Amino acid sequence: MELTPQTPAGRQLIERYGAGGFRVSGVIFAGPVLVFPERTILWDNAAPTIEGLAPVIAEGGIELVILGLGRRGAPAAMALRAALKTRGIGIEAMDTGAACRTYNVLLAEDRRVAAALLPFL
Repeated sequence: MELTPQTPAGRQLIERYGAGGFRVSGVIFAGPVLVFPERTILWDNAAPTIEGLAPVIAEGGIELVILGLGRRGAPAAMALRAALKTRGIGIEAMDTGAACRTYNVLLAEDRRVAAALLPFL
């Protein structure tokens, strides 16, 4: 039995995270990021709000957003949860380390997932 997820070629794998940012598929990003299966971008409006997650909505086809909130996780606000649900998107909030690991596992399962990640502060 193989326990290490095998990520399909061309997918954005989160390799490292820390206080300064992230390394995703060999590229270093300073600050918050939005990671999609096919691309990673800096998260300019890094806020766990419907406005802050507008790029996730615009991406289309995303079923679940994994929200990494730094060193401490917290539940996603009910208003945000409800607003995303009306668009067919679920959300799970947790600390950033757990969010990175969860995203990678779901990506290996070929799920339509995005990660909205704040670095450790």
